[in-house]
Amino acid sequence: MSSVAIVGAGELGGLLAHVLARRDAVSDIRLIDDGGQVAFGKALDIMQAAAIEQFATRVAGAADLSAAGGSTIVVLADRAGGSEWQGEDGLLLLSRLTGLISTAIVICAGAQQRELVERGVRELHLGRNRLFGSAPEALAAAARAMIALEMNGSPRDAALSITGVPPDQIVVSWEDATIGGFAAMRMLDEVARRRVAARLPRLWPPGPYALASAAAKIIEGIVGRSRAGATCFVAPDDAFGQRARAAALPVRLCPQGVADVVLPELSAHDRVALDNAMLL
Repeated sequence: MSSVAIVGAGELGGLLAHVLARRDAVSDIRLIDDGGQVAFGKALDIMQAAAIEQFATRVAGAADLSAAGGSTIVVLADRAGGSEWQGEDGLLLLSRLTGLISTAIVICAGAQQRELVERGVRELHLGRNRLFGSAPEALAAAARAMIALEMNGSPRDAALSITGVPPDQIVVSWEDATIGGFAAMRMLDEVARRRVAARLPRLWPPGPYALASAAAKIIEGIVGRSRAGATCFVAPDDAFGQRARAAALPVRLCPQGVADVVLPELSAHDRVALDNAMLL
């Protein structure tokens, strides 16, 4: 089975370690933070719950970044008592990691790490299939929950994709969305669709548990425990000479990370909105 290193033992990092352990999707988890004994303490707390919650995943704490070496997947979360890894500190961390994890997949689990994904691919030349962000999946889950409320149904019945750059440039692909197997355009009138779309920006950034659940879902997809698609922050492809920025896009996952981007059917208006969101 795969091993996961979580860099940062803050609220998000600790929650992700616990959520992932409970799902038994990987063999071991290393929670890494240079802030004293925080990572060791949280790892111990999670392992003490193993007998009660009935999971076999091993969780260990570490204070040295070298503990990430050999991991199949590395997740950038948040520092203990601090904020998410981002900006110059986040880029420096990515640069340090590249020497330790030459083939590992790197997932940015925080809501504020979109630019880190973009800069890691553009400036550090990491593959865009190996470095991406999981936070948009939490927003997509919130959208499905709101649709369920509108229909007085279950979020499991709702299937839709979101694209763009949250919170201000979110595009919901209503043309491809379904509810219980029926077209969402048929099940929800325009007023209800507008109401859902108008509420989405206020749900960004998602809370730590939603972000942890989204990252865990994506890890399950990478290690083969799930075949469900996901919505991720994906860096732009600069090969065609057009400068763009990382955006939330639906993807298919595989053991190498992002297998491909699956753009939904968009109306002419939504296509223009997505292009405007992505262009620098």
